[in-house]
Amino acid sequence: MKDMYLARRNQLLENKSANAAVVIFSGSAPMKSQDEAYPFSVDRNFYYLTGIERENMILVMRKNYLGEYSESLFIEPYDEVLAKWVGGRMRAQEATDISGVESIQDVSSFHAMLNSILEGNRGLGKMHVYLDLWRHRQDQPDTKAHTVAALLQQRYPAVAIEEIHGDMAAMRAVKSEDELALMRKAQQTTCNAIVAMLRHAKPGMNERELEGAFDFSLMQQGVRDHAFSSIVAGGPRATILHYGNNDQIVNDGEMVLIDLGSAEGNYAADISRTFPVNGKFTDRQKELYNTVLEAQRIVIANAKPGLTTRQLNQMVIDYYETRLDDLGLRKDGKGVRDYYYHGVSHQLGLDTHDICTERERTLKPGMVITVEPGLYIEDESIGIRIENDVLITENGCEDLSVAIPRTVEEIEALMAAQ
Repeated sequence: MKDMYLARRNQLLENKSANAAVVIFSGSAPMKSQDEAYPFSVDRNFYYLTGIERENMILVMRKNYLGEYSESLFIEPYDEVLAKWVGGRMRAQEATDISGVESIQDVSSFHAMLNSILEGNRGLGKMHVYLDLWRHRQDQPDTKAHTVAALLQQRYPAVAIEEIHGDMAAMRAVKSEDELALMRKAQQTTCNAIVAMLRHAKPGMNERELEGAFDFSLMQQGVRDHAFSSIVAGGPRATILHYGNNDQIVNDGEMVLIDLGSAEGNYAADISRTFPVNGKFTDRQKELYNTVLEAQRIVIANAKPGLTTRQLNQMVIDYYETRLDDLGLRKDGKGVRDYYYHGVSHQLGLDTHDICTERERTLKPGMVITVEPGLYIEDESIGIRIENDVLITENGCEDLSVAIPRTVEEIEALMAAQ
């Protein structure tokens, strides 16, 4: 595997001009209270380039003025006392064995080493330092990359600070066979856990118990990680796209919308299903459900390289437009966007909403995207979403989620057999 990580790092440097350094941080868990921290989740770009899931590490890659590559990994030193309390930190040889980085240094020497690179470049042309400076929200806390960028601008004003986000998005969008193998495994464990949940479901259950049935099945399969926090939304709560309380009773006759997935080697599955908690669709529920299912089938049948996710979404809107009258939904001046208010696809990979720029919205072979049309009808207390994950191939797409029960008949038969 270390050869794969080395190839990724070399690819990242290939299109960089001379006098460039790339600095990627593994991250650290924020403190929760007193001496307790939140669970650590590795920076996905760091993991993509090294294969290591440890806190407080820094990867530095350099392309000097002659175009020669070098790289170092900065890690915390091994601490015998700490090892007795929380387990040992990664030793230098283990870091090399996983990542393929030969130069392993003490993280405390990072700033001195960075200064040495910048000073050694003086007089040899403009120095470019690439950092991941992406923010999802304007008000989110600074990362270590932001802190280092500010420090460089203050102390080395001649250095050019560059953003690495777009380069990483382009690399991560197209999946290798190794990545796809992990994603296929996540699909299977998610399928097994959804089947277990549906078999367990009964009217009067709390959403939390349904979530627990999914979680327990994952644990039985040896799965440690969820791709994201599960959504289990009964009745009217299913019209809230990112409902997360999962703590209400689901009554007889109501539908349950689930949006969840396991992760394998940090690679995510992202699946939505909607089912009647009593195991039997009413005629109205079936009519609405099959409309959403047909929209999904249309997108999966037509998804192929060269199309954009915007075009896929328009397929859903166009189909719904033909169905509103028959469904009795074209009332009070309402249109499709009153019942369907999100996009049909996003990139999937190391992140559930995987790293993406506008460039990655045009489909290419090797990309994995979601296909998740929905209908949300507040005055009927019904929310329906059906989500599969598909791999874009040379001429179309492969449905990675095809084994997960999806049709009315499959769901009713499965729940009847509990």
